[in-house]
Amino acid sequence: MKSKTIYFVAGEVSADNHGAALMRSLHKLDSELNFVGRGGPQMQEVAGESAIGRIAGGGQFKNWIGEAAVLGLWEVLRKYGYFRKQFQETLREIRESKPDAVVLIDYPGFNLRLARALRGQTRQQKIIYYISPQVWAWDRGRIRRMAHLIDLVLCIFPFEVDLYNQAGLRALFVGHPMIERLWTRKSDTERDRNLIGIFPGSRSREVRKIFPVMLEAACQLRKHNPNLRFEVAAVSEQLAREIKAGIAGLDQSQKREAILIKIDETAAIMQGAWAGMIASGSATLEAAFFRLPFVLIYKVAWPTYVAARLVVNVKYLGMPNLLADKEVVPEFIQRRAKPNAIVKALQPLIENENARERMISEFDAMVPQLGDIGASERAARAIIEEIESAT
Repeated sequence: MKSKTIYFVAGEVSADNHGAALMRSLHKLDSELNFVGRGGPQMQEVAGESAIGRIAGGGQFKNWIGEAAVLGLWEVLRKYGYFRKQFQETLREIRESKPDAVVLIDYPGFNLRLARALRGQTRQQKIIYYISPQVWAWDRGRIRRMAHLIDLVLCIFPFEVDLYNQAGLRALFVGHPMIERLWTRKSDTERDRNLIGIFPGSRSREVRKIFPVMLEAACQLRKHNPNLRFEVAAVSEQLAREIKAGIAGLDQSQKREAILIKIDETAAIMQGAWAGMIASGSATLEAAFFRLPFVLIYKVAWPTYVAARLVVNVKYLGMPNLLADKEVVPEFIQRRAKPNAIVKALQPLIENENARERMISEFDAMVPQLGDIGASERAARAIIEEIESAT
């Protein structure tokens, strides 16, 4: 019997993490599966262990994350030529590899267009969306249009399933793949009352916009409490260098030595810190899982913000607040992201035990909504069943 081939498309660091976990689960269920497509270094490594990868040295899986992970309208427009070329190359690769299924992981700007183009060409392969695009936030009417393009959506939030099913798009809740990764990183670390975690994001453009605000807030906090120290989570060496350059601008009176940069230690910082400042994104859910009280900060270029405000239709930006349907975590977005306002919201989380416990209690009620460990395995089984249903 001919082995099955799956083509993956992931365009961001977090999707590379989740995609690699999914691929490993698929490989456990069927070691003869072929993995091709494009994602990041982790997915590329797993693809090299697949049937095709063993023959071709993993050469049929492209690591494009460095170029593909962009933030904001302006950056997308600036790289329009690049994305147009990659789009055509992706279509060509799918035609040549003739996969049994195409698995699209998040990255909606690219992946929804790709689904439309693929469905217009052929209905031979299954089109499966993993980590469904958050169209419920900006265009719920689009869900009905997606129903004509996609065979199955694998959801990581429970409320998404009804939205998709009601629109005629078959959806399954598999749970958040982040949970299984975070459980492996859980420790019995005792929190340091004088340690504040700073999490400025995973993209260079995010860091350049958000970290200066966080840094100024940190300096103000130290004026109130000189014993405070700060650990900054950097996801890569490159971002660590950019963060270090920002810290170098402080004068000696602001105690640069009180700010330590750590690479790939987000989970450790979240479990050791007393409170945190976090850029909007998956890190907010990680903080909720690790029971770290925090404030949310987010800034983008003004054209991107204005364009987003025209289409986004949700009350909150942070997923903990969306899941709770109330502002559990204070949000400081765009013009509201002022250091003095951030300090005012953060101080109770540092000094007031009741304020801390209220937020932690909300986290404890919210995290179970993300499902149990095993999301990647549940998603893998659903994908294999979908492929087998076509034979």
